[in-house]
Amino acid sequence: MTELMAGVEHSPLALLLLGQQRDQSSERGVDCPGELPPASDPALVERARAAKAALGDQVFVLGHHYQRDEVIQFADVTGDSFRLAQQAAARPDAPYIVFCGVHFMAESADILTTDQQQVVLPDLAAGCSMADMASFQQVEDCWEQLQSAGVADVTVPVSYMNSSAAIKGFTGRHGGTICTSSNADRALEWAFTRGEKVLFLPDQHLGRNTAVRELGLSLEDCVVWNPRRPLGGNTVEQLQAARMILWKGHCSVHGRFTLESVEDVRARVPGVQVLVHPECQYEVVQAADQVGSTERIIKLVEESPAGTAWAIGTELNLVRRLADRHPDKTIVFLEKTVCFCSTMNRIDLPHLVWALEELVAGRVPNQITVEPETAKYARQALDQMLALP
Repeated sequence: MTELMAGVEHSPLALLLLGQQRDQSSERGVDCPGELPPASDPALVERARAAKAALGDQVFVLGHHYQRDEVIQFADVTGDSFRLAQQAAARPDAPYIVFCGVHFMAESADILTTDQQQVVLPDLAAGCSMADMASFQQVEDCWEQLQSAGVADVTVPVSYMNSSAAIKGFTGRHGGTICTSSNADRALEWAFTRGEKVLFLPDQHLGRNTAVRELGLSLEDCVVWNPRRPLGGNTVEQLQAARMILWKGHCSVHGRFTLESVEDVRARVPGVQVLVHPECQYEVVQAADQVGSTERIIKLVEESPAGTAWAIGTELNLVRRLADRHPDKTIVFLEKTVCFCSTMNRIDLPHLVWALEELVAGRVPNQITVEPETAKYARQALDQMLALP
């Protein structure tokens, strides 16, 4: 795939729409100071191939859709976090799982795989800013305050996959479930059969968009919990009236898309269909033509007729890959200034080569392990997710 990508050139308009500009107001880690490094030299590609071949069935490489093409080409399975969680659980015979994603995904893989398997994250710095917005102690404090407000007993926690193992463990201990953008509607429907309210962690936008757009709740049914304020910045009466208690968290990439971005691209690209991820802000989702998880975004573009035009609001690596794979369609990036997911992009080919060669040498680098008690309850929540219809 790297070789196929080498000859692709983007027009100035496409480069503008693919995030080549900078915006000084962008959040740190989202603005793009320049182009990514050039394609890895052929020696690295050959070393990766040789190491993977030497390991054979001993290694199973998972690659998230937001990874660079140079990494994706070595993945045995690509997908969003939901699909990769399923795949990690479905390969008990592979002693090594190399997870080309971010830390919370590798934690989930460790929880779902057997004790004999070892999960490797090629770069331990590959984290998630959204997951970091909800610490275990903050969520424990929140639950205590919900108890004081008299609503905890009728509240079911639903945590997005983009959360730490500790938050997943909290969710399992309190009878909740995990969700992804692919199944958030089913997770909420399940939760509302077990309680009157949902505490949705940690992405407020996915929670709000799913509750209002998919389940028919109103914006007035939703309150935001700010962990830095007493009662999350709400009154007891507001918490008692709410159906959805949304943690004040967001994706640093998807949160940057704005209504202005939608209006701007409609003015510049004739007949464009705006397709966005449900982690985007509510007004952006409302203004879009289509909304969907990463997997649904790919499916919609793949199945659309030649000649159609799409402006896509999700991570830039995926948008570029779709543009390169579908030259018969106009595929542009929704925002002019948003760049790649900086932490996801820490998994590059040099890190992957290093991890694979370490395994060949009999050493297990950067193994991700979850403390047993946390893993026990997190597994309950993850199993509940995997059991959703």
